[in-house]
Amino acid sequence: MTTVTGRTPAGSPPRERLLGPAYAATTIGMFALIAFVAFEAMAVTTVMPTVARALEGEALYALTFAAPLACGVLGTVAAGRWSDRRGPARPLVVAMVLFSAGLLVCAAAPTMEVLLVGRVLQGLGGGALTVGLYVLVGLVFPAALRPAVFASFAAAWVLPSLFGPALAALVAHALGWRWVFGGAVLLVAGAALLIAPALRSAGDRPVEPGDDEGTSAGRRSLAWAGLAAVAVLALELLGSDPGTALGAGLALVVVVVSLRRLLPAGTLVGRRGLPSVIATRGLLSASFFCAEAYIVYVLQEQWGLSPGRAGIALTFVGITWAAASQVQARLGDRVSDVTAMRVGTALVLAGTAGLVACVELHAPALLTGASYVLAGAGMGFGYPRTSVAMLAVSTDRDRGFNSSALSIADSLGAALALSVSGVVFAAAERADRDPFLAVFVLGGTIAVLGVAAAVRTRAPDAGA
Repeated sequence: MTTVTGRTPAGSPPRERLLGPAYAATTIGMFALIAFVAFEAMAVTTVMPTVARALEGEALYALTFAAPLACGVLGTVAAGRWSDRRGPARPLVVAMVLFSAGLLVCAAAPTMEVLLVGRVLQGLGGGALTVGLYVLVGLVFPAALRPAVFASFAAAWVLPSLFGPALAALVAHALGWRWVFGGAVLLVAGAALLIAPALRSAGDRPVEPGDDEGTSAGRRSLAWAGLAAVAVLALELLGSDPGTALGAGLALVVVVVSLRRLLPAGTLVGRRGLPSVIATRGLLSASFFCAEAYIVYVLQEQWGLSPGRAGIALTFVGITWAAASQVQARLGDRVSDVTAMRVGTALVLAGTAGLVACVELHAPALLTGASYVLAGAGMGFGYPRTSVAMLAVSTDRDRGFNSSALSIADSLGAALALSVSGVVFAAAERADRDPFLAVFVLGGTIAVLGVAAAVRTRAPDAGA
């Protein structure tokens, strides 16, 4: 008998809910962990100019952003292998310990070099944390609830963009910048307690061991990811000093060789189809996050804004990114993946070009922030379609590799751009040029390459 009241039919089991008794603690704990990782990303962007001045470490400014991104790739690959072999419980525990240890090291750092060590630990822990949580979702939640879980993860990234910059500026002003790092440790510990029962349950479940070929490939990926992360960090450390320029060049070669091993053939030269989709993702991240790392810094240095007022740009870009993402989702098939990627990269190029013009002409701060927000709209419109386009041309044989490649291009692309931006910033200062203008020109140049890659994302057999 069919009911018309919307209630569960008599005798049927109650419908499971994310916040029902069986899943509420796990749902809240996982949401909180994702939100804390996202909050730290927003908070650090807001307060890092203050931190760099306080620790007299402006020379390592860009590296504090590049380090967690580069090391996050290593954490992601390592946690993925570990979770496949032993389940997600231990990788998640180690990830939370590493992330928390990184926060504590940053909070207590007497120098920028020590703070950089903390950022490395944060990156390793944050990368591993995301993978572990995704595996945990598959083990703990029924299939019907998983879409809602992942939707909550998306919300956990959006909310910190609304409140994170202002809260970070307030905490830094009232208590000091160290509390932006240290204050989050207790929150992470509280979230860990909430998901502890789910971790114990997942830890009791046997996981099928992978075949020898898969294990060997996983080890190779881990080795190349680690080599790429080290080379990205070495690039800025060596490149910022003219006397070690040769070493920086060798580090760049190592990064390129590593990426060739980790990405589909033809990605670095923009081969049509999937390779250009992967390249578009990496170049989008590279150009946008190169601008994001310096937007608060330049608004403080050249326009004299407080951290709180400068951080408003981060809030608006979060809103715009989310809104543009919803627009492209609602348009669906009316806008092809190729068109969405082309529009997205064009908007990022327009935004970064606007930043160049605003810094060069010393335009009003509002216009400078608006240029950055325009780039955020491009990310919201084009970035999600890179995932859709990748999955559309993947098969059961290569879906895992292609998904991994997309994530690696995303993180290492941004990390490499940030590392190079540090070299460019230092070189411009030595030449008595505007270092912010030089960095935004770099971001704009990368955005041009992103547009060129997006033009070639259509599969060879799909026509021009």
